[in-house]
Amino acid sequence: MTKIILEAVVSEEGAKRRLDQVAASLFSEHSRARLQEWIKAGFLTVNGQKRRPKDLVSLGDRLIVSAEIQESGEWESEKMLLDIVYEDESLIVVNKAKNLVVHPAVGHRQGTLLNGLLHHCPDLRQVPRAGIIHRLDKDTTGLLMVAKTLAAHTDLVAKLARREVSREYEAVACGVLTGGGTINLPLGRHPVNRKKRAVSESGQEAITHYKVLKRFRSHTHILIKLETGRTHQIRVHMSYKSYPLVGDQLYGARLSIPAGCELSLAESLKSFQRQALHARRLGVSHPDTKETMHWEADLPTDIKFLLGKLEEDSFMERSDA
Repeated sequence: MTKIILEAVVSEEGAKRRLDQVAASLFSEHSRARLQEWIKAGFLTVNGQKRRPKDLVSLGDRLIVSAEIQESGEWESEKMLLDIVYEDESLIVVNKAKNLVVHPAVGHRQGTLLNGLLHHCPDLRQVPRAGIIHRLDKDTTGLLMVAKTLAAHTDLVAKLARREVSREYEAVACGVLTGGGTINLPLGRHPVNRKKRAVSESGQEAITHYKVLKRFRSHTHILIKLETGRTHQIRVHMSYKSYPLVGDQLYGARLSIPAGCELSLAESLKSFQRQALHARRLGVSHPDTKETMHWEADLPTDIKFLLGKLEEDSFMERSDA
C-alpha cells in the first residue's frame, strides 16, 4: 500500500472551474479517473470539506489529497529471463517472448510477464497493473511498454488513448495480397465463442493499416500499423479479409501449403503452431523528457526461418519457370 499526500491552492486560472478539472491540472501525475474516484470517496477534499467532481472551486481554495494506492494485487514475483530493450527511471521496454502470458488470469496466476517484472523491479507493485501499458497475446512476440512510476503510467496511458503511441508489427498471412490498405471495422465479442472477438456493428472502433513487404506463392509478408489497439485486432481483421495469419489457432483457416512445394516448407507450415505476428517497432515521446523515442526488436527465429523457407520456395518456382 502506497500513501499519497498532496496539497495545492487554486489559482486565478482554476477559479470557477470543475473540481475534477482543476485537480487533473494541479495533480497531473494522476489520471482524471483516479482523481474523480478520490473526490467521490472523500480522499480529495476542498478546504477540508468533501465535494463532488462537478462542483466549482474558487480562487484560494486548498485542495488536499490523502489517499492510498493498492499494490498490484497479491501477485508473486518470479525470477525470469527478460529481454529488456530499454530501461530508465520511468520506463521499461521489453521484447516479449512467445508462449508468455502478459498478465495473471484464471489458469495463469504464475509464469507471466508481470510476475517476472515484479522480480526485476519490485516497486512496480505501486503502479496499476504493475505498470503494463498495453498487452500482447500469449503467442505474439515483440515490444511492450511498462511504466515504472505513477506519473509515467498516467502519461503513457493518456498517449495511448490519444493514439500518440506508434506500434508496427510484422506478420505472415495466408494468401497473396495484391496491395496494402486500411481495415476500418469495429470489433466486439464473438456471439458464440467467448474466447474470440469478431467484427460487429455495435463494437469498438478498430483501425488497422497494412502494406505488403513480400509476396510468396501462397503467402504474404506484411507490415501492420495499429491506429487503435483492440483485443486480437490484427488477427480478427486479417481473418475477416480472408488473409488469416499463419499458425493462428483461433482465427486461422485451413492449413495453406503451396502445391508442389518442398517437404521442408510443408513441414515448417504444419509445425508453426502460433500466430506469425511480431511487434517490431514502438515509438512514443518519453513521459519525462518528452523526447520522441523509438525501439525495434528483430524478428524472432521461428518467423525468420519460415520466411526463409517461403523465399526458397519462390526461388525454386522461378527457376523452374
